[in-house]
Amino acid sequence: MATTYRAPRGTRDLLPAQRRVFAHVEAIANGLAERYGYRQIDVPMFEQSAVFERGLGAATDIVEKELFRVSPSRGEEKDKLALRPEATAGIVRAYIEHGMHTLPQPVRLSLIGPMFRYDRPQAGRYRQHVQWNVEAIGDPGPGVDAELIELALRFYRDAGLGDVEVKLNTIGDPVCRPAYVATLAAFYRERADRLALADRARIETNPMRLLDSKEAATQAVNREAPLLWDHLCDACSEHFAGVRVHLDVLGIPYQLAPEIVRGQDYYRRTTFEFFRPGAEGQQDALGGGGRYDGLVELLGGRPTPAIGFALGLDRVVNALVAGGFEAPELAPVAVVVGADPAATAARLRIATDLRAAGIAARADLGQRKLGKQLETAARDGAHFAAIVGDELEAGQILLRDLPAGTQRSVPLGDLVKELTRASRTHRHGGD
Repeated sequence: MATTYRAPRGTRDLLPAQRRVFAHVEAIANGLAERYGYRQIDVPMFEQSAVFERGLGAATDIVEKELFRVSPSRGEEKDKLALRPEATAGIVRAYIEHGMHTLPQPVRLSLIGPMFRYDRPQAGRYRQHVQWNVEAIGDPGPGVDAELIELALRFYRDAGLGDVEVKLNTIGDPVCRPAYVATLAAFYRERADRLALADRARIETNPMRLLDSKEAATQAVNREAPLLWDHLCDACSEHFAGVRVHLDVLGIPYQLAPEIVRGQDYYRRTTFEFFRPGAEGQQDALGGGGRYDGLVELLGGRPTPAIGFALGLDRVVNALVAGGFEAPELAPVAVVVGADPAATAARLRIATDLRAAGIAARADLGQRKLGKQLETAARDGAHFAAIVGDELEAGQILLRDLPAGTQRSVPLGDLVKELTRASRTHRHGGD
């Protein structure tokens, strides 16, 4: 029995129609990044695993259960490697390695690319997925926090998801958070028997992560939990107020959400997530971000404030497709066809000349009758068919307007000019 090969579990093939939607979304993200002054960067898809173990926390689920570790085929590599589960740690490593602290601060960076997590596949969550990361490294003020939130919301709106909202929180800093964590741990110890069994171990290891638990029993306990907002130091309280003032000036509504927390100590102050009303469970978050003022120092750099977000583009594309969105297909302006089915060389030469002149053109290289060639050209959505026939000996070619069904003879030397004019004005045939 023949072997059937399939895409690996938790991955998917993006066929042309869906890939066009991705390209549409990516173009919006790249355009906005440029407009807002965030420059593109790319970092390797695999790094020393220590970059992620330090940057994400060795005890996190991502590192313990979801990290794709890389085993080189030869034993020359001394460093343990892993595919990137997210981009921020790699971007910060590049910031430090290349001395970007000497550039004007903040350094604004943007990256779109695949990320890899070996978690259990589920709807909208893939082992290979695409994220858009935006990072502002070197600015401690609340204004850039609001700028990033507004940028992300503009992206969703421009992409076609106008109902996306933001949840906002602050998680304090090393000055005020330790006392709150101690208070929170004591709160949970008194109610441990009411927590979901899977969450109880976190009381001693990372009690703040219980606040974003998806377990119903734990969520019920969380309604009584003490709020960090009541334990903020003056500096964190002032920063959080500043973020809200900037959002108010921009006219951006937000929901205060104490459950939007982060598990690593290097996260400071502002955290946020984006969601669509009515979504449930694991699928409600389209992306999120926050301040990671301690990460640059953790990875070996000097103390540097920083903030960023990561938006999952797969979920955006899935939502657009589910809503009936179809990205426009880039149809050729012209298809070169021929009355002589065997005369493919002449058709290819003319199409090549058109493409060299900047015109989207395709040559029909199948040895089929002219009628079939014209049918295929129309199905491709071409504006024109350039018909190669006996007229070519006299330096002429027939130009057929496919939607209008009309045609006329034009000098071969004028074909580029005729098609250029037509493609710019979106007119079919005639003057």
